[in-house]
Amino acid sequence: MANWKYHLYRSLWSTLDLLYPPRCGGCGKNGSRWCSECQERVMQFSGILCDVCGLPQDGPGICDLCLADRPHFRSLRAWTAFEPPVQHALHKLKYRRDIAMGDALAAQMIAYVRDLNWEMDMIIPIPLGRKRMKERGYNQVAMISSPLAMALGIRYAPNELMRNKETRSQVGLSREERRRNVSEAFSAGTGVVGKNVLVMDDVSTTGSTLSAAAGALYAAGVKDVYALTVARALPHHGLRHV
Repeated sequence: MANWKYHLYRSLWSTLDLLYPPRCGGCGKNGSRWCSECQERVMQFSGILCDVCGLPQDGPGICDLCLADRPHFRSLRAWTAFEPPVQHALHKLKYRRDIAMGDALAAQMIAYVRDLNWEMDMIIPIPLGRKRMKERGYNQVAMISSPLAMALGIRYAPNELMRNKETRSQVGLSREERRRNVSEAFSAGTGVVGKNVLVMDDVSTTGSTLSAAAGALYAAGVKDVYALTVARALPHHGLRHV
């Protein structure tokens, strides 16, 4: 049933593409929402990654930063780095109301998420605050996580994580400022008790937001929390082509 629903969902977008010819979210070329050339430019983190935060490191296991201050999630992974062409696509989705990019990016991430082999009962997007939701009209993370859950046959449960307070943008904040900014920002519902949860955001830098959300989920009684983002914002990173 889940695959049937997903195929119908994708066919609806395909019909809209015929009626309103799309432009690639990565390069702007006419003909598709995400072109093959942009997909070829997508790169994934290579080499040895920290078991927890997913950053490249010299040896296996948990990195020094996570050993000193371990995030609440069990593991964080990002599909790619926050750079063009994915950066352009995410900006179109987030700031230019191009919600079709949510489906286009989700479709590219399906195989990657499956290969993680995580045991997941539900997918929950990081919720927006009321002010941002009113301004934007939609949660950009939901535009990606909803079709991804549908394709994977996993329950989509956006109402199981709530934002308790408005927080300032994390852009430009230090690691400690980011952590303070999202401290006690979230609470979780009773439907997560005993479940393995995948919590998802569009972009992460230090993982502070995802860690705060994971902490709220664990406090509510989840079994395990995995964290996923479309992209990771980093000054330096080891990458490989998809």
